[in-house]
Amino acid sequence: MTNIFPRIILRVCIPAVVLAACGRDLRTAQGVVEEFVDHHYVYINLARAKEYSVGLALQKIDEEIRLTSGQAIDASTRKPKVHYRLLEKKEEPTRASFMYEVTIQAEDTPEFVRRLVIAARKEKNQWRVSNFTEHD
Repeated sequence: MTNIFPRIILRVCIPAVVLAACGRDLRTAQGVVEEFVDHHYVYINLARAKEYSVGLALQKIDEEIRLTSGQAIDASTRKPKVHYRLLEKKEEPTRASFMYEVTIQAEDTPEFVRRLVIAARKEKNQWRVSNFTEHD
């Protein structure tokens, strides 16, 4: 009889750890909000950020898409380095708000910091970003 413990680790435990580390839980307000922040601010992918938006946030994203139409943002675009960290969160069963400190580093310019406040709401059992604002 062979020892099955190493096989269990390889087939069950390691894939579970990898999956948990690779993605956010998009069933939570914070998971959806951080996915939105990644697409909007880090990757500069407004179309993907739009997927996580409703209400006023959706209107803002649509306006940003309109204002940047004709401006190609692709692999050759020099994008700033964006890092963020959670400062505060308030969660209720159907509403949540989050405050992040966002640090932006662009080539040939000094690093700057902004506060990002994001509101989220649960609609039809899914969390979505309902508003976002940036502050100095």
